[in-house]
Amino acid sequence: MSLHLYDTASRTVRPFEPLRPGVVTLYNCGATVQWFPHIGHLRGAGIVYDVLRRWLVHSGYEVVHVRNVTDIDDKILNKAAEAGRPWWEWATTHERAFSDAYDTLGCLRPSIEPRATGHIPQIIGMIAELIEAGKAYAAAGDVYFAVRSDDEYGFLSGQRLDEMQQGESEGAGKKDAADFTMWKAAKPGEPSWDSPWGPGRPGWHIECSAMARNYLGRAFDIHGGGLDLIFPHHENEAAQSHGVGDPFANFWMHSHWVTMAGEKMSKSLGNVLSVPAITEHTRPVALRYYLISVHYRSSIEFSRKALDDAAKAFAGVEGFLHRVADRVGAVGTAELPAPFVEAMDDDLGVPRALAVVHDRVRVGNAALASGDHAAAAAEAAVIRSMLAVLGLDPFVAPWVDAGSDDSLHAATDRLIAQLLADRAAARAAKDFATADAIRKTLAQAGFAIEDTVDGPVWSVNPE
Repeated sequence: MSLHLYDTASRTVRPFEPLRPGVVTLYNCGATVQWFPHIGHLRGAGIVYDVLRRWLVHSGYEVVHVRNVTDIDDKILNKAAEAGRPWWEWATTHERAFSDAYDTLGCLRPSIEPRATGHIPQIIGMIAELIEAGKAYAAAGDVYFAVRSDDEYGFLSGQRLDEMQQGESEGAGKKDAADFTMWKAAKPGEPSWDSPWGPGRPGWHIECSAMARNYLGRAFDIHGGGLDLIFPHHENEAAQSHGVGDPFANFWMHSHWVTMAGEKMSKSLGNVLSVPAITEHTRPVALRYYLISVHYRSSIEFSRKALDDAAKAFAGVEGFLHRVADRVGAVGTAELPAPFVEAMDDDLGVPRALAVVHDRVRVGNAALASGDHAAAAAEAAVIRSMLAVLGLDPFVAPWVDAGSDDSLHAATDRLIAQLLADRAAARAAKDFATADAIRKTLAQAGFAIEDTVDGPVWSVNPE
């Protein structure tokens, strides 16, 4: 089975073939940098498309990945004004917070991360094309897209013209309530740029149409984003690009929300969970595992218990790999097993792929328990290769050095080795009270002891 992806536009899972052999062009909507990111942002704008990109690269494609930054927007201007800070400083501060969070969760850097304010000429040029084509009109310094000029409007979201709400205030010159703003006339105290229609700034939707064309061309392979962007943002992007004759995206991908108490996670609901807050008690690699463990088209109902369960599940996988490395040496890589490949090719079926990982861990643990180091090493190589595709390989950056100190580990190993030797001596002398006391002392300190055919081995208890 070749890669199949769910396409929001056709509402089907269909075979994926890039427009240009060997190269995949991917655009996903990034952050509107009005505030600090929460894990819902990071799933919808980062991790899902990071896994997609890794799988495409593994499948032999070169990937050109564009993830934009919306750095000019009503919300940014309003929040900056409330805080008494310059809008550009406010946007930059929160853009950096997003970048830090992407890095913390092991997301690859995109090929380019363009800002809306860096593409004003391209935006103005596209608006001018739409006016010339009769798809847009200027009024009192604003420019609107004429929605009824697009016979296919609603193809992506299923919205009906007589029922839709664009979610923006009505302008004095707007001809139809369904129309949306592409250029906003300057207001006192707000940043503005010169244009043929007077000073102003771009609307939200036009920036992505212009930047996608600038970096990926008039037609590209995949457009992604969170489920909440289907309407109006992505519907309007498509309308603008189709309005100037651009085929635009061949596939539309949308990831579902992270929710709390059934509500979409958002700042306005007061249920925001930031990456720094969560990583005070959960390792970033475990948080990444948690966020990809549910299929991207399904919502995640966040709870601390579910997060802790996911952390323990990943610790079990990671612990097996480290036990093999301790007994056999460096863990290599191997060809991916067919069930894993089939799962990933079936619309990025990460939950099924992780089930394959855990099945192989069980086989590997059985091999270790029987003393079959060669079989355990072979399983470890397969498991490591699967984790690498998911951005979870514990032997490479950013995870290999996360919270580790080689000298401290060596000193701890020597101390525990002596305690284990004392425990073994006590057991040999049938002094089981002393042996049990040593085990209890280690457990209280956070160490788990496993008695194996190769002797006792220790690890940090994931609890």
